[in-house]
Parts: sequence; C-alpha cells; structure tokens
Amino acid sequence: MRLFNGVLGHVGDGSFHQSVIYHPEDKDEMAKVARCVQNMMDRALQMEGTVSGAHAIGLGKKKSLQNEVGKQTIELMRLKFAVDPHWLLNPGKVFDHKAEVG
Repeated sequence: MRLFNGVLGHVGDGSFHQSVIYHPEDKDEMAKVARCVQNMMDRALQMEGTVSGAHAIGLGKKKSLQNEVGKQTIELMRLKFAVDPHWLLNPGKVFDHKAEVG
C-alpha cells in the first residue's frame, strides 16, 4: 500500500499501536489508510488478539469490536444500559453517559 507509519507500544504486554502518516486531503490515500487499519484489526483478531488495546474502542473500531466479542456480547452491553440507564454500575468505563457528551 506504500504508506508511512511508525510503531509505538507497550512491549511488556505486547500492545502495539500503528501511527500511519497520511495527507487528509488525499481521498485515495485516506482509502488506503482505512484498508490498512482494517487489515491490521482483522489480523489481530485472526491471531486471537484484540482491537481495543489500552485506549478503548472509538468510532473507527465499533464494527471490529462486534467481530471480536460477537453480537450477543454487544446485546448484553445494551441490556446493561437498559437496566442501568443512569450509569451507576461502572460509570463511563465502556460508553460515555449522554450528559457527558458534548
């Protein structure tokens, strides 16, 4: 794909982060970066790794999280929110509370 990147990480626990350098105005390059990141997440899951790492999920990894944990686990997360809508149990650890968001 001919992309430039650096590898950062926490060697002790095997957690690595790719920092891909790209021009955000270049649509073709953005598409390459998106494919590259998706390929890395797919490979991590094939190797029984995780897509979440130390910095949670974020918007770009939501689909890969479902691929990792399965649709049933996502449904359980939704159920937890249904029975704990005020985020009293483990607040802010997985999802932001609506009042905290913008």
